Amino acid sequence: VQLQASGGGLVQPGGSLRLSCAASGRSFSSSHMGWFRQTPGKEREYVAAIRMSAGITYYADSVKGRYTVSRDNAENTVYLQMNSLKPEDTAVYYCAAGEDVTYSGGYYYLPADYWGQGTQVTVSS
Repeated sequence: VQLQASGGGLVQPGGSLRLSCAASGRSFSSSHMGWFRQTPGKEREYVAAIRMSAGITYYADSVKGRYTVSRDNAENTVYLQMNSLKPEDTAVYYCAAGEDVTYSGGYYYLPADYWGQGTQVTVSS
């Protein structure tokens, strides 16, 4: 199983980027796929996930209203549309896949069984 992330780059504050993650080796149509991000010296942070079958989405508070996660089951692909980007959104973004999304203490999380390689997103003027 492989998850191939792409779409990162350099963008100015207030700009937009769209990340893609294509899965191969198995179908995730009955699972969840999502995104995490990580900056140097910090733990990997949950960003968003989507239930691939029903399209139900789950966002971290830090990105709600700015990011949109979507999917294409036919292509076994998940997307992350990032708008109104801020310098603090700068990170390596990782896609992930897992069976369920958990909810605890007011926070969603995706316990991932599979990880993709990271793609760098830099928000800077």
